[in-house]
Amino acid sequence: MNKTELIEKIADEANGSKSEAQKFFEAFTNVVESELKRGNQVQITGFGKFYVQQRDARQGINPQTKQRINIPASKVPKFTAGNALKDSIK
Repeated sequence: MNKTELIEKIADEANGSKSEAQKFFEAFTNVVESELKRGNQVQITGFGKFYVQQRDARQGINPQTKQRINIPASKVPKFTAGNALKDSIK
C-alpha cells in the first residue's frame, strides 16, 4: 500500500473526503517528525512507539573496492509495534 492508497482507506474508514484525510495524515506525520527532531518519542498506546536511536560510528567495507571506510555516528528513526498491534496480526 502506498501513501495515496492509505489516504483513500483513511477517508473511507472515517466517512470523510480524501482531502480531509490527506490533511490529517500530513498533520500526523509533521507532528511525529517534529517531536523526533526534538529527541522526544511518540507513543500511541496499543499501536506502537516512534523514537530516535543513536547509531555509533563504525568501520565498514566498500563492497566495490573492498576498502575499509569509516561510517560516522548518526541518528535514525525507529518504530516498535505495540502489543495490541502485534496481537491483531497473528
